[in-house]
Amino acid sequence: MTDTIVETIPILPFGMLNAFLVVNKGKALLVDTGLPNSKMKIEKALSKHKLDWSNLHLTILTHAHIDHSGSAAEIRSLSQGDILAHQDEVQYCLGRPPVLRPTGTFGRLFQKTGAIQQPFDYFTPDRIMETDTLNLDEYGFPARVLHTPGHTQGSVSILLEAGRVIAGDLTASGILLGGIVMRNRPKQPPFEEDTSTVIASLEDLLSRGCEQFFLGHGGPLTAAVIKKHIEILRKK
Repeated sequence: MTDTIVETIPILPFGMLNAFLVVNKGKALLVDTGLPNSKMKIEKALSKHKLDWSNLHLTILTHAHIDHSGSAAEIRSLSQGDILAHQDEVQYCLGRPPVLRPTGTFGRLFQKTGAIQQPFDYFTPDRIMETDTLNLDEYGFPARVLHTPGHTQGSVSILLEAGRVIAGDLTASGILLGGIVMRNRPKQPPFEEDTSTVIASLEDLLSRGCEQFFLGHGGPLTAAVIKKHIEILRKK
């Protein structure tokens, strides 16, 4: 039994893009901020739990692509809570174009649209993660942040109680960007910097007892499905 609630925030419909609100004893933790202008969707999630911006103590970015950090600067100005990102993501928070290695046809077509390379309000994180793990007790959450590179070099996952993990874009599920239909079918996201490192990061999460994987696109997925996904990645 756990007091910690994970609320999925649908930044785009049908699970195409998710952020997450983690609530524990009147305190809120935001994981990813979605695209620019996602403020109202996040505010709605806070209100659902009778919370407001003053209850948001920390925002963690699983990585700094525009669809995950596009509203970070605005959220910080509203909440006054810290933004945390891994040291290898700071360059993208400051405006450096992301490294894009398409994983298939959709990724190549999506890259040509230029959508993921669009500018947004850049920022410097308040808390820069320089270690492999970071305990969140000081923020009032029984959780840890774990460096899980692969999608990007500085990707992180948030380990919660009861075998739950918010794993960003380490994997996705569904079709196209992710979500929509077949949301229990795993797939690579449109872009992935290093597939072998993704495998290592997913195996690390499984070794830590993770059973339910919340994802930025699609999901959630079970540990059994993640294991099958790893087998497919190995064959590639």
